[in-house]
Amino acid sequence: MVHAIRGSAGPGEIRVVVGGIAHYYIAHAPTAIPTGAEVLVINSRGDRQVDVEPWTGLSAGGSGAGGAERSQ
Repeated sequence: MVHAIRGSAGPGEIRVVVGGIAHYYIAHAPTAIPTGAEVLVINSRGDRQVDVEPWTGLSAGGSGAGGAERSQ
């Protein structure tokens, strides 16, 4: 299950698809990001934890190189 990122109230969970295989990470962001929004991974904290920010650079429904996909 993928959870919304609550900003300073706590992390959420994202799914990153690499080579057709889904990987799940605990995601931290300074502001809240709702479930279903696309995000950009900007830092790895290790131990399957990442820092993210909202991402609007991908076309709707698509995924491009270098982008992380956030799903419901």
